[in-house]
Amino acid sequence: MHELTLDTAKEIVDAAERRAAEIDVPMCVAVADEGGNLVAFHRMDGALLASIDIARNKAYSSVAMRMETQTIQEVSQPGESLYGLGTTNDGRIVTFGGGLPLEDDDGTVVGGVGVSGGSADEDVDVAEAGVDAFERS
Repeated sequence: MHELTLDTAKEIVDAAERRAAEIDVPMCVAVADEGGNLVAFHRMDGALLASIDIARNKAYSSVAMRMETQTIQEVSQPGESLYGLGTTNDGRIVTFGGGLPLEDDDGTVVGGVGVSGGSADEDVDVAEAGVDAFERS
């Protein structure tokens, strides 16, 4: 069973940072628990200051909505079912890629990882490395 402990959160951060280094983009990586609370965070040297809050909010968003922030983007466009979602929760809901939920073996969301510092596609790529580490734990 996949459980989000501090040690697991550190493994997620380490895996994401390794991937960010491979693509040569300094990033911020946040891991949140099932309540959206921060468990682990790391800002790589040179990562944008704005990425601190963005990464934390991506992790929160993926937990709060139980979906990838890239999917949140799709469903929150004008004319879609959740249009305006990004203005809720004191602006904490992020509507672009880089936040991924962490699910246990039963598909229950037990946390989330948020990555910020590159393009949305780069952030997703790095976040996926963190999810892979969680799934191996």
